[in-house]
Amino acid sequence: MLAQRRATTAAAHRPESIQHTETLRLPATMADKPDISEVEKFDKAKLKKTETQEKNVLPTQDIIEQEKKDVKS
Repeated sequence: MLAQRRATTAAAHRPESIQHTETLRLPATMADKPDISEVEKFDKAKLKKTETQEKNVLPTQDIIEQEKKDVKS
């Protein structure tokens, strides 16, 4: 009972801003946005050419049929 009374009394003495649990959302400012000026200056010609290799090859119909037979046995 005493602990409950202390908690109630402590909450009553807190400033209103601390009692409020909702977070206020302020509008985005220029400081909140990333600086992309360096990206705009980037020279694409400096990039190296690469070849993409498919690593996750889909199974052929023969492999699928073989796996179906293996599961049934």
